Amino acid sequence: MKQETINKLCDCGVLAVLRAPNPEMAIHIAEAIVPSGVVGLEITYTVPGAGNVIKTLHNDPRFSSCLVGAGTVLDEKTAKDAIYNGAAFLVSPSFNPLVAKVANAADVPYLAGCLTPTEIVTALREGADLIKVFPGDVVGPHYLKDIHGPLPDAKLLPSGGVSIENAGEWIKNGAVMVSAGSSLTAPAKSGDYAEITHRAAQFLAEVKKARQGK
Repeated sequence: MKQETINKLCDCGVLAVLRAPNPEMAIHIAEAIVPSGVVGLEITYTVPGAGNVIKTLHNDPRFSSCLVGAGTVLDEKTAKDAIYNGAAFLVSPSFNPLVAKVANAADVPYLAGCLTPTEIVTALREGADLIKVFPGDVVGPHYLKDIHGPLPDAKLLPSGGVSIENAGEWIKNGAVMVSAGSSLTAPAKSGDYAEITHRAAQFLAEVKKARQGK
């Protein structure tokens, strides 16, 4: 189950990070992303009632093609709540070994936030499945290539500073996928959900081009 989830997320290449001031907006953003073909929907625990949002999307047949996961999972309690509500994966801005333990016990992938080589090695040793390089805009795309020198098997995805314009560069430098937050979902603030659908499709197109060497 875990490996299938990882494969599906990586094959898609784009992970949508959904932050919103209320549950309704989070759900509307999710509805706008689905038509684009983006598979991974990360509902951050900064969204009020995030657990219920995850549960709602998990049980809604309109999202059957998606993997609904939890973001900003900072502790064991949140990890358990997310999994209880149906989260298909857990994402953190940092690494917590207790979250890794909960995720592994439930056979759910854990995407741990790291920046330095020491953090990355520690997270992988303690059971993280993928490494969320955060904040990505601090190091830039070429940093992934540098990390892959000594750690060629680390599955890295950037988060923070990822845009439609640079998504391809991250992929070319070794990212297994990119994590897109405000650069994807910002139009929700003005109610322009059609633009979110458009941007999600653009992200996918850039990832596909980069993987084809274009």
